[in-house]
Amino acid sequence: MSQAPEALRTEVRAWLQNNIPRDWRAAMTGTDQDAFVRAQREWFGKLVKAGYATPHWPEGWPGGGRSLAEQKIIYEEVARADAPRLILFFVALYHAACTLIEWGTDEQKRAHLPGILDGKLWCQGFSEPNAGSDLAAVRTRAELRGDRYVINGQKIWSTLAQHADYCLLLVRTDTAGPPQAGLTYLLLDMRSKGVSVRPIAQITGDDEFSEIFLDDVEVPVSDRVGGEGQGWAVAQSTLASERGLTLVELSHRMRYALNRITGLMRARGVAGDAALRRDLGRLAPKVDAACALADQYLLKRIENTEAPGDASIVKLHYARTLRDFTALGLRIAGLQGQYREPFIRGGGMETGNWPFDFMNSYNWTIAGGSDEIQRNIIAERMLGMPREPKDWRL
Repeated sequence: MSQAPEALRTEVRAWLQNNIPRDWRAAMTGTDQDAFVRAQREWFGKLVKAGYATPHWPEGWPGGGRSLAEQKIIYEEVARADAPRLILFFVALYHAACTLIEWGTDEQKRAHLPGILDGKLWCQGFSEPNAGSDLAAVRTRAELRGDRYVINGQKIWSTLAQHADYCLLLVRTDTAGPPQAGLTYLLLDMRSKGVSVRPIAQITGDDEFSEIFLDDVEVPVSDRVGGEGQGWAVAQSTLASERGLTLVELSHRMRYALNRITGLMRARGVAGDAALRRDLGRLAPKVDAACALADQYLLKRIENTEAPGDASIVKLHYARTLRDFTALGLRIAGLQGQYREPFIRGGGMETGNWPFDFMNSYNWTIAGGSDEIQRNIIAERMLGMPREPKDWRL
């Protein structure tokens, strides 16, 4: 599938104008998880039918086979239109689908890819209480018994796992040798005996993350992705699937949300405040730079010139800029902005609910690899600096 850029942009923009749920922000403000799930499923169904949910999938799937340049146009228009984010389906559409497309057997692809389009939900079981950004420290153990793995352990910070049908599960099958070499990647049916899910109440009032407890859970060997001990390599493919397009969308959402900052200044009667205007003047170029970095990174992927550390630069800059964005909004809002308000489910990272946005912005300095991890990657892999010692006291 190929289309002239401006024709595609015009088509997507018109479709979004006619199909974005009307007043969706108001409908999703202060609502419960059940209403959010229903709204996400309805919006997902529309996007699948139009071919805009899976432009990154191979040709033959609805809307699949588009170039990265065409995908970028779709994501830019979604951001411009302030459409609901597909938070509920993110892991399924990207992490699960892209991992299966690259590593899955034909049987696994037939079993799961059509189900994703039908609305099956996935979560990710990577992080653990003592293995967050350092996946090599995963301890959840899987013991091979005949044709099944028996799993015991705990996962944490799994997005919307309470609604998931399946889980991408990283487990340890070997303790000898380098820690990365002992990891194996499994597909877990969340209805399996021994699986327990507990939502985590957050300071923001949301409960989008969960803990997953695994007690003698059995997973068939046929649900292993890649070979035993290849879990590290498969997991890197999973994490790479969210780079580029996601940050293009989020960066452009932040650019279009700058009008919330200026609108707030006018509403608060502080549009002439010299200090606030100065800080806004400093913020705007940072937002533009976030968009430029994301666009440049995607161009490198299109041209196959991506280098180690490129994605870390984009993520690090976006995370810090988002913090600055929400902090300025909170400051302009003043005392009124300190009041707790119902948050908008399915919104971006800059909804205009400043206390929620500010607290939520810290997620991006941790999730997907903390700022410290990103800096280490940039220093070691791009700048050739000495690796961080295993024991920081050395």
